[in-house]
Amino acid sequence: MTTGDFASTGYFTSVDDVAARLAGTGYLASPAVATTVFLADRLGKPLLVEGPAGVGKTELAKAVAQVADARLVRLQCYEGVDESRALYEWNHAKQLLRITAGRGESWDETRTDIFSEEFLLSRPLLTAIRGEEPKVLLVDELDKADIEVEGLLLELLSDFQVTVPELGTIGATRRPFTVLTSNAARELSEALRRRCLFLHIGFPDEELERRIVRMKVPGIDEALTASVVRVVAALRAMDLRKAPSVAETVDWARTLLALGATTLDETVVRESLGVILKHQDDILKAAAKLDLDAV
Repeated sequence: MTTGDFASTGYFTSVDDVAARLAGTGYLASPAVATTVFLADRLGKPLLVEGPAGVGKTELAKAVAQVADARLVRLQCYEGVDESRALYEWNHAKQLLRITAGRGESWDETRTDIFSEEFLLSRPLLTAIRGEEPKVLLVDELDKADIEVEGLLLELLSDFQVTVPELGTIGATRRPFTVLTSNAARELSEALRRRCLFLHIGFPDEELERRIVRMKVPGIDEALTASVVRVVAALRAMDLRKAPSVAETVDWARTLLALGATTLDETVVRESLGVILKHQDDILKAAAKLDLDAV
């Protein structure tokens, strides 16, 4: 099979449409995010999203799948993930049974049968390009995988096809909207970057983060929201091992609401720092340096 014309996946009509529909899922996109998502959709290009952990890279793919009414196909990367976990493998147990059942056949007859679609197990990358249903392919935390995995992705990202030596080339009949995420723990190859549109998502500005908190934490008042966001910004400005993510800002706001806090004072901040800081040396540094009067 060969690939067709994939000029657009056709999910969005404009940048404003992206922003509005993502907001409907609870994902507040900055103008840069909305623009890049629109271009990835319009041009039919994979989207490489980099940035620190917890800024909404994975959630962006989930939100696109939701608004597009598409199936989310996710490859979670980690050290040691390989072709059999990412692309496909053969059902060896079923093949062995077939070989045993056909002992009277020639090897050529048996081989033709056991290396057929019936015995092929699709993994996320192959699953994403097969079938007519709309899909969003999420290759999550690619920087955690070995560089060899990038080699598996190059054919897919260029032509949205996969070559299975025993079967030939399997091409997409409907291209998935594709998102690759990276925390930049290692540098990704130039060959992979050339095939993608690039988007960096950093920590949001204070206005956007306040909007996110108010959306995610119903019932919190604006004064407390503003205080939370200012303190988090001050913590991010410190030299910490792990700066608080947007997800941790939201968790902290929920914690304060659950505690019945209406303002941020030194006691409540010190007692709840473990919600937003996940290393003891960071907590000690923040407790020593954070000046609530200054924020």
